[in-house]
Amino acid sequence: MEGHNLMKHQLLLGAILFSLSGSLLAAESLCQQKEQDIQREIDMAKQHDNQRRVTGLERALTEVRAGCTDEKLKSAHSERIADQKHKIAERERELKEERQDGDKDKIEKRERKLEEAQHELKKLEAEPY
Repeated sequence: MEGHNLMKHQLLLGAILFSLSGSLLAAESLCQQKEQDIQREIDMAKQHDNQRRVTGLERALTEVRAGCTDEKLKSAHSERIADQKHKIAERERELKEERQDGDKDKIEKRERKLEEAQHELKKLEAEPY
């Protein structure tokens, strides 16, 4: 019985620590997250000897450090999501028109484009910025 209580306490402690780590991550600003993401990409580009990518990413990192605010990131992210939703609506309209024309190959092409746009939206919505 004592081992059972010890296991309960360990699980409870693990859950508490896990929730605290999530709170700490949430406390980190979006700009800090973006800087860290860019730095990770720089490190990866250096590992692959991709100097052009390193140069571009270092420029992006400088810009983020100079003018980034969480509000700007949130606004830009919301705008990209809205643009993607507009693109999906356009793809749906094109697919509807193609279905009226009845060309099977073109319908399949439009369906693929719509699926790609929907996938891109889901990806955008999952990103923090």
